[in-house]
Amino acid sequence: MNFFLSKRNVIIIILMVLGVVLFFLFKSKPVEVTKIDDSKPVMTIIGTSVEGRNIEAYTFGKGEKHLFFVGGIHGGYEWNSVMLAYKFLDYLTLNPEIIFSNLTVTVIPSANPDGLYQVTKKDGRFAVSDVINNLPNGTGRFNVHGVDLNRNFDCNWQATSTWKGNTVSAGTKPFSEPEALALKNFILKDKPLATVFWHSQSNAVYASQCERGILSETVNIMDTYAKASGYPAIKTFDSYAVTGAVEDWLASINIPAITVELKTHETIEWEQNLAGIKALFDYYGQK
Repeated sequence: MNFFLSKRNVIIIILMVLGVVLFFLFKSKPVEVTKIDDSKPVMTIIGTSVEGRNIEAYTFGKGEKHLFFVGGIHGGYEWNSVMLAYKFLDYLTLNPEIIFSNLTVTVIPSANPDGLYQVTKKDGRFAVSDVINNLPNGTGRFNVHGVDLNRNFDCNWQATSTWKGNTVSAGTKPFSEPEALALKNFILKDKPLATVFWHSQSNAVYASQCERGILSETVNIMDTYAKASGYPAIKTFDSYAVTGAVEDWLASINIPAITVELKTHETIEWEQNLAGIKALFDYYGQK
């Protein structure tokens, strides 16, 4: 009996000593908690191109109203739309406070990375000096299959469409191309409240429409962006017939979308577009 009590006492003493050691250990070295930096976007790979290049989406904020901004669906032919998108990413990283708490903002800088590679020979970010000059007109506009991705969506889709005076391939069916399918799946999953696509070089903001016409909210955001940026607001693009455009497909599923056309194929008109972006943030952030 005495031996049992003695052994029990030893165990109790050991536990008490261990408790004291742990107390002073944690008191002298408190547990460190790493705070999540909300200024850094969450990067998601939404799909890959024909040649296996990643199509990346960068998301800021956690609000219930989700806005999309997309550049480069015409790849290297409109490389300045990609550069504008990357400039926007950098600005949001440095100035996250411009995003209202009720907003989430996603930026897809390059929706046609293979087409971009054709004129920059770079994956992802690039400098103006990387852009190869004196290339044939239209180089980098199409994906590796020779498809105009902005004719491969399910609104009035046809196997061939037009670009300026040219007949272009729209793929074998809507969303036949991996780049278009990646955008479709991401949009259907996240269901943005509105989407802005950057293109060049028509110098205007255009509304989107499909069989049911232009959504009233599309007119609102077109006017909001145009008024702040100084680009003309034009409801209908009528220079030539366009079928299977991504913006128009969004209209068919009741998501307002606008096309912002830069003035040239070389400029990004940053201050103009920043004003348009901020106006949209105000429009949705204060609703």
